[in-house]
Amino acid sequence: MTDSVKKWYVVRAIGGQENKVKAYIENEIARLGMDDYVDRVLVPTEKVIQIRNGKKIHKERVYFPGYIMIEANLSGELPHVIKSITGVIGFLGEVKGGDPVPMRKSEINRMLGKVDELSVQNENVAIPYIIGETVKVIDGPFNGFDGTIEKINEEKRKLEVMVKIFGRKTPLELSYMQVDKIS
Repeated sequence: MTDSVKKWYVVRAIGGQENKVKAYIENEIARLGMDDYVDRVLVPTEKVIQIRNGKKIHKERVYFPGYIMIEANLSGELPHVIKSITGVIGFLGEVKGGDPVPMRKSEINRMLGKVDELSVQNENVAIPYIIGETVKVIDGPFNGFDGTIEKINEEKRKLEVMVKIFGRKTPLELSYMQVDKIS
Protein backbone atom coordinates (compact mmCIF):
# COMPACT_ATOMS: atom_id res chain seq x y z
CA MET A 1 0.00 0.00 0.00
CA THR A 2 1.23 3.49 -0.72
CA ASP A 3 0.73 6.28 1.79
CA SER A 4 -1.00 8.43 -0.86
CA VAL A 5 -4.21 6.37 -0.60
CA LYS A 6 -4.37 6.68 3.21
CA LYS A 7 -6.73 9.36 4.42
CA TRP A 8 -7.82 10.62 7.82
CA TYR A 9 -11.24 9.61 9.08
CA VAL A 10 -13.05 10.38 12.33
CA VAL A 11 -14.47 7.46 14.27
CA ARG A 12 -17.25 8.17 16.75
CA ALA A 13 -16.80 6.33 20.02
CA ILE A 14 -18.57 6.14 23.35
CA GLY A 15 -17.63 9.27 25.32
CA GLY A 16 -15.13 8.73 28.11
CA GLN A 17 -13.83 5.51 26.59
CA GLU A 18 -11.75 6.96 23.74
CA ASN A 19 -8.41 5.49 24.87
CA LYS A 20 -9.97 2.08 25.53
CA VAL A 21 -11.62 2.07 22.08
CA LYS A 22 -8.32 3.18 20.49
CA ALA A 23 -6.60 0.17 22.10
CA TYR A 24 -9.41 -2.13 20.88
CA ILE A 25 -9.01 -0.80 17.31
CA GLU A 26 -5.22 -1.23 17.37
CA ASN A 27 -5.44 -4.75 18.82
CA GLU A 28 -8.10 -5.89 16.36
CA ILE A 29 -6.19 -4.51 13.35
CA ALA A 30 -2.99 -6.22 14.53
CA ARG A 31 -4.86 -9.47 15.19
CA LEU A 32 -6.33 -9.51 11.68
CA GLY A 33 -3.00 -8.53 10.08
CA MET A 34 -4.40 -5.30 8.62
CA ASP A 35 -1.48 -3.14 9.80
CA ASP A 36 -0.68 -2.19 6.17
CA TYR A 37 -4.05 -0.43 5.86
CA VAL A 38 -3.83 1.66 9.05
CA ASP A 39 -1.03 4.13 9.86
CA ARG A 40 -2.19 5.90 13.01
CA VAL A 41 -5.01 5.88 15.52
CA LEU A 42 -5.07 9.13 17.49
CA VAL A 43 -7.05 10.47 20.47
CA PRO A 44 -6.40 14.25 20.66
CA THR A 45 -5.64 15.21 24.28
CA GLU A 46 -4.45 18.25 26.22
CA LYS A 47 -2.54 18.48 29.48
CA VAL A 48 -4.26 20.24 32.36
CA ILE A 49 -3.38 20.75 36.01
CA GLN A 50 -6.08 20.35 38.60
CA ILE A 51 -5.58 21.41 42.18
CA ARG A 52 -7.06 19.08 44.77
CA ASN A 53 -6.49 19.40 48.49
CA GLY A 54 -3.72 21.91 47.82
CA LYS A 55 -1.78 19.53 45.54
CA LYS A 56 -1.19 19.87 41.81
CA ILE A 57 -2.44 16.89 39.83
CA HIS A 58 -1.34 16.58 36.19
CA LYS A 59 -4.02 15.09 33.97
CA GLU A 60 -4.56 14.53 30.28
CA ARG A 61 -8.00 15.51 29.08
CA VAL A 62 -9.51 14.36 25.79
CA TYR A 63 -9.79 17.43 23.57
CA PHE A 64 -12.67 16.11 21.43
CA PRO A 65 -14.71 13.76 23.66
CA GLY A 66 -16.29 10.90 21.72
CA TYR A 67 -14.01 11.16 18.67
CA ILE A 68 -10.95 9.21 17.52
CA MET A 69 -8.93 10.07 14.43
CA ILE A 70 -7.66 7.27 12.23
CA GLU A 71 -5.30 7.45 9.24
CA ALA A 72 -6.12 4.51 7.03
CA ASN A 73 -6.91 3.12 3.63
CA LEU A 74 -10.53 2.11 4.22
CA SER A 75 -10.90 -0.61 1.64
CA GLY A 76 -12.36 -4.08 1.71
CA GLU A 77 -13.50 -5.25 5.12
CA LEU A 78 -11.67 -2.60 7.19
CA PRO A 79 -14.66 -0.22 7.67
CA HIS A 80 -16.81 -3.15 8.82
CA VAL A 81 -14.05 -4.40 11.15
CA ILE A 82 -13.73 -0.95 12.77
CA LYS A 83 -17.53 -0.49 13.08
CA SER A 84 -17.87 -3.89 14.77
CA ILE A 85 -15.34 -3.05 17.52
CA THR A 86 -16.78 -2.58 21.01
CA GLY A 87 -17.41 1.09 21.81
CA VAL A 88 -17.36 2.29 18.18
CA ILE A 89 -20.56 4.05 17.09
CA GLY A 90 -19.52 4.60 13.48
CA PHE A 91 -17.67 6.98 11.20
CA LEU A 92 -18.25 10.72 11.25
CA GLY A 93 -19.80 12.25 8.17
CA GLU A 94 -21.11 9.04 6.76
CA VAL A 95 -24.55 8.94 5.20
CA LYS A 96 -26.60 6.19 6.76
CA GLY A 97 -25.49 3.07 4.93
CA GLY A 98 -23.00 5.07 2.84
CA ASP A 99 -19.21 5.22 2.79
CA PRO A 100 -17.14 7.02 5.46
CA VAL A 101 -16.17 10.55 4.39
CA PRO A 102 -12.46 11.46 4.74
CA MET A 103 -11.42 14.72 6.41
CA ARG A 104 -10.38 17.65 4.23
CA LYS A 105 -6.66 18.52 4.09
CA SER A 106 -7.30 21.84 5.87
CA GLU A 107 -9.08 20.01 8.72
CA ILE A 108 -6.24 17.50 9.05
CA ASN A 109 -3.58 20.22 9.22
CA ARG A 110 -5.64 22.17 11.75
CA MET A 111 -6.23 19.04 13.85
CA LEU A 112 -2.65 17.79 13.75
CA GLY A 113 -1.42 21.33 14.34
CA LYS A 114 -3.82 21.59 17.27
CA VAL A 115 -2.59 18.29 18.72
CA ASP A 116 1.07 19.38 18.35
CA GLU A 117 0.27 22.83 19.74
CA LEU A 118 -1.46 21.30 22.77
CA SER A 119 1.47 19.04 23.62
CA VAL A 120 3.89 22.03 23.49
CA GLN A 121 1.55 24.64 24.97
CA ASN A 122 1.90 25.65 28.61
CA GLU A 123 -0.26 23.54 30.81
CA ASN A 124 -3.69 24.98 31.55
CA VAL A 125 -4.76 25.17 35.16
CA ALA A 126 -8.34 24.37 35.89
CA ILE A 127 -9.17 27.08 38.43
CA PRO A 128 -10.98 25.37 41.27
CA TYR A 129 -12.10 28.60 42.95
CA ILE A 130 -14.75 31.24 42.25
CA ILE A 131 -15.12 34.84 43.44
CA GLY A 132 -17.19 35.07 46.61
CA GLU A 133 -16.27 31.54 47.75
CA THR A 134 -15.14 31.10 51.36
CA VAL A 135 -11.76 29.39 51.78
CA LYS A 136 -9.46 28.41 54.63
CA VAL A 137 -5.83 29.59 54.63
CA ILE A 138 -3.67 26.47 55.07
CA ASP A 139 -0.17 27.94 54.68
CA GLY A 140 1.74 31.05 55.74
CA PRO A 141 1.40 33.43 58.68
CA PHE A 142 -2.42 33.47 58.45
CA ASN A 143 -2.75 29.67 58.64
CA GLY A 144 -6.16 28.69 60.04
CA PHE A 145 -7.97 31.92 59.07
CA ASP A 146 -11.08 31.81 56.87
CA GLY A 147 -11.59 34.37 54.12
CA THR A 148 -13.64 35.26 51.06
CA ILE A 149 -12.15 35.32 47.55
CA GLU A 150 -12.31 38.87 46.11
CA LYS A 151 -10.19 38.49 42.94
CA ILE A 152 -8.57 35.69 40.93
CA ASN A 153 -5.36 36.35 38.99
CA GLU A 154 -5.04 33.43 36.55
CA GLU A 155 -1.65 34.47 35.14
CA LYS A 156 0.10 34.64 38.51
CA ARG A 157 -2.06 31.85 39.95
CA LYS A 158 -2.91 34.05 42.91
CA LEU A 159 -6.09 34.82 44.82
CA GLU A 160 -6.96 37.99 46.70
CA VAL A 161 -8.63 36.77 49.86
CA MET A 162 -10.36 39.10 52.34
CA VAL A 163 -9.60 37.85 55.87
CA LYS A 164 -10.98 39.24 59.13
CA ILE A 165 -8.06 39.92 61.48
CA PHE A 166 -8.78 41.50 64.88
CA GLY A 167 -12.23 42.52 63.64
CA ARG A 168 -10.93 44.30 60.51
CA LYS A 169 -11.08 42.99 56.96
CA THR A 170 -7.61 42.68 55.45
CA PRO A 171 -6.83 41.68 51.86
CA LEU A 172 -4.20 38.93 51.40
CA GLU A 173 -2.61 37.80 48.16
CA LEU A 174 -2.25 34.05 48.33
CA SER A 175 -1.33 31.33 45.84
CA TYR A 176 -3.81 28.57 44.97
CA MET A 177 -1.70 26.22 47.08
CA GLN A 178 -2.05 28.32 50.24
CA VAL A 179 -5.83 27.95 50.49
CA ASP A 180 -8.30 25.08 50.65
CA LYS A 181 -12.02 24.87 50.07
CA ILE A 182 -14.24 24.71 53.13
CA SER A 183 -16.47 21.68 52.82
